[in-house]
Amino acid sequence: MSAHPLEARLREGLQALGLPLSDAQVHTLLAYQDWVAKWNKVYNLTAVRDPQEMLTHHLLDSLAVIAPLRRHLADAGLGQGARLLDVGSGAGLPGVVIAIACPEVDVSCVDTVAKKALFIQQVAAALRLPNLHGVHARVERLTQTFDVVTSRAFASLLDFTTWSRRALAEQGVWLAMKGKHPADEVAALPVATQVFHVEPLQVPGLDAERCLLWLRPAAGHGCAAETT
Repeated sequence: MSAHPLEARLREGLQALGLPLSDAQVHTLLAYQDWVAKWNKVYNLTAVRDPQEMLTHHLLDSLAVIAPLRRHLADAGLGQGARLLDVGSGAGLPGVVIAIACPEVDVSCVDTVAKKALFIQQVAAALRLPNLHGVHARVERLTQTFDVVTSRAFASLLDFTTWSRRALAEQGVWLAMKGKHPADEVAALPVATQVFHVEPLQVPGLDAERCLLWLRPAAGHGCAAETT
């Protein structure tokens, strides 16, 4: 079987990220990208069409959060069965990538668009990812809670944390993927929501600013105390 045309570039990117993945995981990531490209023709999952650009802007961009996520889960004592929710997941970024790279994490990708949730369900079945779930719903209506709630270019920090607060477990955290540091969005957050860590991300092959913001309800403002 011939190698995937993007396999060498993906492996270079993983090496630059210091992220060792198995051959099976590498091949599953590439198969996932092929699924996105195929469904994109019909469902318009992403504006990025070029496979090389898709690898950098989607796969490697999402893979850049894996090491920080693993570190957090280890520090929080969350091993097998940690629950992660990807809000406004669209084509499954970063949720599907997290599910592939972290098989011990149970990942739910929620989207209000039915065809996008269906796409995640199809990917989970086709790529044999029992830890991946596509959910067609508004995040505000979810009843399950999650240890980590993440989003990638989904909404402002205020909207993201407000809408998903009920879905956050008692000791849970929000993980927001952003471009350059969104100082205005941070300033707009209520006192009930605290940014406790910001880290810059270096995405291999991408000449653009990226950062991760970690947030949690401030002390005395637990998840039951919803903001209005």
